Parts: sequence; structure tokens; C-alpha cells
Amino acid sequence: MEPRSRFPRFHLFYGWYVLAASFLILFFNSGARFSIGVLFKPLISEFGWSRGSVSLAVFLNITVFALSLMIVGRFYDRYGPKWVIIISTLFLSTGYMSMSLIHSLWQFLIFYGVLAAVGLGGTSVPLIAALMSKWFEKRRGLAISLALSGSCFGQFVLVPVFSIFQLRYGWRTCYILIAVIMLVVNIALVLGVIKGNPDELGQKPFGYTNKEGATQPEKQIRRSEDLPDLGLREAMRTPSLWFFIIAMFICGSGDFMVSTHLIPCVTDHGISPTTAGNMLAWYGLMSLAGLIIAGPASDLIGNKIPIALAFVLRFFLFLMILRYQSLVSFYVFALFFGFTFLITAPLTTTLVGRLYGFSHVGILSGFIATIHHLGGGIWAYAGGVVFDETGSYKLAFILSAFMALAAILCTVLIKEKRHLIGREYGPG
Repeated sequence: MEPRSRFPRFHLFYGWYVLAASFLILFFNSGARFSIGVLFKPLISEFGWSRGSVSLAVFLNITVFALSLMIVGRFYDRYGPKWVIIISTLFLSTGYMSMSLIHSLWQFLIFYGVLAAVGLGGTSVPLIAALMSKWFEKRRGLAISLALSGSCFGQFVLVPVFSIFQLRYGWRTCYILIAVIMLVVNIALVLGVIKGNPDELGQKPFGYTNKEGATQPEKQIRRSEDLPDLGLREAMRTPSLWFFIIAMFICGSGDFMVSTHLIPCVTDHGISPTTAGNMLAWYGLMSLAGLIIAGPASDLIGNKIPIALAFVLRFFLFLMILRYQSLVSFYVFALFFGFTFLITAPLTTTLVGRLYGFSHVGILSGFIATIHHLGGGIWAYAGGVVFDETGSYKLAFILSAFMALAAILCTVLIKEKRHLIGREYGPG
């Protein structure tokens, strides 16, 4: 009898399907998150709220989101991603659907600040980065970057779409659209594609090698992974975690102050809302460039050098925007600040694994992301208050520049080596 085929059947590693599904989840998650920049002034115009009031809702949203990451991280480590994403999606869709019905500030605070925030926590970058770290051993940084690039494309594509949609049909219809899209896409992908780890299919992570077959660099990685992994309590006894936490607090403060107030700030200088929306969209696409560079760079030169360089760039960008406010300077600011926006996203997970192992990567990454977003919530609110009190964002930019300098120092002081309790290391 003739053989059925002269060629072996090609089987694509299932982790690539999980990566593609994760990309799509973050694509629409990003559109939902950054829609607030588009809808900031329409909300003020309809209800007469101050920028501080709308920023208070943003603060509450980011704070609840940040706190939910700790719970999400723990549930992810224990139960895997499926039910975490499903339940979070129900919160998210309910929150955004309810926002289409609001008539007062307290309703906005509840529906956007709490319900939608809880939902965003379980469909966000930290969870997806942790999921990718389970599926990929080789090229882990690149895999995380590819999955997280969905967030960049989502912002680039959906922010202009929401801008146009809002101008034609109103912000209430825009929120209904967001709610329906997230509900359908997330549930379909979770039920049809997402698996928590390769063990569910009897597979090993991509690039997995045993000790006997490993090359010399891979043997070094395996020896590091044979060390006992540290949980959150043990990691908190190491100075490197605290330096990283301070840097991530400052990172989040810049991220969300700029992404929340970029469109209002730009339109204050006579630039049209459509152009301002395009700036925020390009901000998102440029974050893809930083993301693509950061992941492979972490595989080659470690994590803290790219993080430190991102803060150096931010420092000079804040100085530039304090001196120049024009169409060109705002575009330059948006493009290059966007480049730094997601650099720390893949590097947080890989740095945590480098320092403490991957057994507790969900809770550790969730804790760091919580601090990151608390900084973002506080500074997004502070930006609105500063504007209400002074009539401009100048003071917020000045303080952000000094904070970037502090973040550079903290990042340099991290010892990028595997940590054990009671053991000291030389400079990392």
C-alpha cells in the first residue's frame, strides 16, 4: 500500500493561536480604555463638569483597575485565564453599556470608575503578558511583545474610529458600540481558543529544552529556573523590587496623565479634535515600535537598560513641550512619548521572572502593575486639578520631568540577577 503522504504533516504550535487571540483581546481592550481621551470634552460640554471632575472618574477607574490586578493575578495563578477573562468581560460590557444612560456625575463614577475598571483589569496587558510567559520559553520577550502589540494597533485604529463615530452619532452610542464589541469578541476567543498553559494540551512551552539537550546559554537559564522561586512576600524583602515599584509608579503617572489629557491639551491650543485624535492614534502605533524593540532587546541585553532609556527620552520630551506648543511639537511629543508607552509592559514580566522566577509571575506582575496604575490614576486626576487651578498643564509637565529623573535613578539601582532571600548580589 502507498503511504498516505510523502511529507510529514505540519503542526503549528498551539501557543501561536493563543498569541493571536490575546492580540485581538488587547486590540479591543485598548480601544475601550483610550476612548476616554476622545470623550473627555464632549462629557464636559454636555454636563458642564470641570476637568477635575472628569479626571476624578479617570482616577477612580485607574485605581480600581489597579487594585483589581492583584485579585486577577491571584485568580490567574490559581484558576487560569478563562474564567478570569469571561467574568471580567461581563463587568466591562455592563459598565460601558450603563454609561450610555448616565445623567449625573455619580453615575459616571460608578459605571466608568468601578464596573468598567474591574472588567478592564481581567482583560489587560499584565494578564496577557503572564499568559504568554507560560507558553513561550524561547523568544519569550518577542512573544509577549507580539501579543501586546494588539494594544498598539487597537489604539491606532479605534481611537480615530471612535472620534468620527462620536461626532456623527454621539458619545452614548459610542459606549454602546464598545460594550457590544468587547462582549462578543472576548467570549468567543476565550471559549474557542484560549488555553492557560501548554500542559492542558500535553505540550511543553515553545523552545523548551531539557538539561541534557540544552546549549550552554540554555543550561544557564535552566539552572536559574531550578532555583526556588520567590513569592510576593519574599520578593518584598529585596531592594530591587522597591526600586522597580517606584520606577513603575512614575511610569504610570506619565502614561495616564498624557493619554488622558493629550486631546484636551492639544485642542486648547486651537488644534481640531480630529487632528488631536489622530495624535493619540499615532501615539498608540508608535508604542508598537517601542514594544517590538523592547521584547527582543530584553532577550539580548536585559531589561533595565531599555527601561532607563525610556525615562531619559521622557525627561527631554517634557522639557520640549514646556518650551514649544505648536502642531509640530505636539506631534513630536505624541509620537516619541508613545514610543515609550509600552516599553515596560513586556519587560515587567521578563524582569520579574529574571529576578524571582516564573511560578508566581501572575501575582508579582499584578502587584507591580497595580502600583503602576495607581501612579497613573493619581497623576491623571492631578492633571485635571492643575488645569482647573492654573488654567494650563505647565506645572504638571514640570513635575513629570523631575519624576522621570527619579525613575532613571531607581531603574539603574535594580540588581538584574536571580534573587534569593538572605543573599546579596553585586550591581546588576
